[in-house]
Amino acid sequence: MSGYPGLCYSTVIGQEKAVEFVSRSLQSERVPHAFIFKGPDGVGKKLFGRGLAAALNCRDLSSVYACGHCSSCKKILADSHPDSVVITPDKGMIKINQVREMIKLLEFPPYESHWRVVLLEDVHTMRQEAANSLLKTLEEPPEGNVLILTADISRELLTTISSRCQVVPFYNLEPDDTADILCSNEPDMDQKTARLLARLSEGSPGRGIELYRADMVDLFRRLITVVSDTEIDGDRDVHILLSAAREMADKKEQLFPFLGLFRLWLRDLLFSWYGLGEEIGLGGLGLETGRVPKCWSSEDLFAKLRAVDRAELELRRNCNRMLVCEVLLFKLHAASRSFL
Repeated sequence: MSGYPGLCYSTVIGQEKAVEFVSRSLQSERVPHAFIFKGPDGVGKKLFGRGLAAALNCRDLSSVYACGHCSSCKKILADSHPDSVVITPDKGMIKINQVREMIKLLEFPPYESHWRVVLLEDVHTMRQEAANSLLKTLEEPPEGNVLILTADISRELLTTISSRCQVVPFYNLEPDDTADILCSNEPDMDQKTARLLARLSEGSPGRGIELYRADMVDLFRRLITVVSDTEIDGDRDVHILLSAAREMADKKEQLFPFLGLFRLWLRDLLFSWYGLGEEIGLGGLGLETGRVPKCWSSEDLFAKLRAVDRAELELRRNCNRMLVCEVLLFKLHAASRSFL
């Protein structure tokens, strides 16, 4: 595929089906008036939308991809193109005033290009009032406008919106592709950390970058060192476990992926215990496998996994975050499964 790296939708890794569908639409000059890019968060939907906006308004008509060199492409690269509009959630949601302002803008023809392209991000955050305001525009948008909506596949979206758009599915990436993207976006990230975050983010580079910038892996290294240390006595050294729990609780909205890290670690230990594979969780973190207490049996590991499940359930029920973290770390540290 041709195209300009970083601006062309064809360079978005792992979304070959979306590339094929969009390029076919552009080749046939049958561009839908509205798209929904629907898939997991952080897999390239917004980057793809930016690339499609560039392709639609590129001055080089010899290709269905953006050239990256014309005046239109340069403006999109600089985020200064008057006919490329991006609307992002305001304090976690797309509000009705944002939709109304967009509708008013669409009443005017594009300023300098053939198409005005509006990228409306995370439409699953819209409430009913804002969605209703958008419906008529989606059904019959003014000429010269293309709307690109992005939505997380795990979030509910009104069928009345989906039915008025061309839905383009996006997918999770392969672990190797995810790790490569993480390293290219975060030059300081080592390969072991990238592979771990690729697994934890389930093929979502955007999510992996978010977790990396929140220092999740470094904190996790410290926490599993604490819960694996047989020299720490749960009765005598209570302050050590409480301090670790406080650090964990401070992660707030990152707690659920943090529990995912514990699951990866414990699952890999079980695989190793049964001789089914390498201790990827420990090896991926650069830790010595000898630090894992040898007194932990397979029953202990299963019980610790259940403790992680219990902690997640309690967090979803809005139980006290600090208390949940304290109880979990004491259970993970316990040598005897009777405590679990």
